[in-house]
Amino acid sequence: MSVVGLLLTLQVQAACPAWSPARAEQEIAQLKGQISQWNKTYWQQGASEVSDGVYDQLAARLAQWQRCFGVTSAEETSLLPLSRTIKHPVAHTGVRKLADERAVGVWMKEREDLWVQPKVDGVAVTLEYRNGSLDKVISRGDGLRGEDWTEKARRIPSIPQSVSGRMANSILQGEIFLGAEGHVQRQMGGMNARSKVAGMLMRQGSGEPLSALSLFVWAWPDGPASMRERLDLLAASGFALTSRYTHPVKQVKEVADWRSRWFNTALPFATDGIVVRAAKEPDGANWLPAQGDWVVAWKYQPVSQVAEVSGIHFAIGRTGKISVVAELESFMLDDKRVRRVNIGSVARWQALDITTGDQLLVSLAGQGIPRLDSVVWRALDRTKPQPPASTYHALTCFYRTDDCREQFLARLTWLGQPAVLDIKGMGEAGWSQLATTYSFDHIFSWLGLTLKQLQSTPGMTTERAQRLWHRLDMTRRQPFRRWVKALGVPLPDMALKALDDGTWEQLRSRDELSWQTLPGIGVEKARSLAAFIHDPVIGSLVEALGSSGIAGFN
Repeated sequence: MSVVGLLLTLQVQAACPAWSPARAEQEIAQLKGQISQWNKTYWQQGASEVSDGVYDQLAARLAQWQRCFGVTSAEETSLLPLSRTIKHPVAHTGVRKLADERAVGVWMKEREDLWVQPKVDGVAVTLEYRNGSLDKVISRGDGLRGEDWTEKARRIPSIPQSVSGRMANSILQGEIFLGAEGHVQRQMGGMNARSKVAGMLMRQGSGEPLSALSLFVWAWPDGPASMRERLDLLAASGFALTSRYTHPVKQVKEVADWRSRWFNTALPFATDGIVVRAAKEPDGANWLPAQGDWVVAWKYQPVSQVAEVSGIHFAIGRTGKISVVAELESFMLDDKRVRRVNIGSVARWQALDITTGDQLLVSLAGQGIPRLDSVVWRALDRTKPQPPASTYHALTCFYRTDDCREQFLARLTWLGQPAVLDIKGMGEAGWSQLATTYSFDHIFSWLGLTLKQLQSTPGMTTERAQRLWHRLDMTRRQPFRRWVKALGVPLPDMALKALDDGTWEQLRSRDELSWQTLPGIGVEKARSLAAFIHDPVIGSLVEALGSSGIAGFN
């Protein structure tokens, strides 16, 4: 859970909050305190109270706030041990994160003899061999000092206990990881590999081997000048993974290709990106935390993202249900720009206790729809907007009024859907423009529009007006069932398909028992159907459809 380099994690960087100095101090102190508590639990108990991704993103958010308000602080790190610290013989520099392919390309232009590796997801350590034997294994800690993990490392069978030749007196840096043969990052994600490794190292009994763990060596400070020689010696000494997964690159396209390949194919470990490093490195004595300019990382897009709530909006749907939408500071998730996420009902919103300034974990559900996974952080200010009165229902807002704007527009948008009247090219914005320009009276007022009117609509080209008029006119040829659906009659799809009525009069003649003969309709549904169909508002709309020449409504 290192935060080295996270200052460049652009995914979580939004505009600076519009806080007073006093509030900024309180918000920063609260988040800093929580991160410190997570660190304490992580290193005292080997347990992680939040996922690695959430921790990293909130740590980056804290750093952003500190920069916004000029708060100076020493670099925070989750890997700072609580006791028994010893000095690293060579400091851990950490890896600077680059945002995209372009940034990687710019960095590569100034360097030569470059190599790419997967960014293995685990816990960073130093290995020190003396006179051919494993002498010390030190956790990363703050990069300068770490905890003595030598005894734990001796119980990891894949770590060589003895080496010879050039490696007999050497210092290595690498990643202890949880073995996961056949792991496909795209499909399986990170699985909190980092936290699991730390937990095993913290909680494992003193005599039990840690056979599920392995080591990937990514640096040999003061090793051979030739990267190929380094890799060959490492492989001969039992560190074969490094040689297998380190490849020379000259062009940024090669880096991108390896990144894509390792993201989509099976590997023996979880990864969270790739690392590009120059073979030429300074002497180990000159390595310092956050100063390793010869190595960079290009991380994968996260499958979920921490996003800040910028506002709360209440939406009234077609049937009158009120849903709550969280407006978010805009961010990219996969290839989609996300600006809002649906919370659900007012009751769920109240139960989740979400307001402006809160941090939500958002992922993409099916068809790329943003989904709220959890609330990961709550702001100090708990002021919330008042939801609208729940006076809307299935029989309101067929007619346009000031109070009915949202539900009326939702009804128009609904009837244009492919499964209803299939009016292509008409979304919410298009319907809103027509309804306003031509002062729609009810949801079927568009049936009276002429081609000349559409052609004179502001912003609408002649060609688009022609296409739209044709699509509106084509609705007159839609079957009776489609118009029943457009009216919003609360019939389940299976009942609508089984319906053989061809006129509105036939529907009106049905009693509750008759409705119950259709699939999916019980006593309550039959009662609501009868009430809906005989409602005077529906009757007036049926008359309007009949006057417009829609078959079955005469």
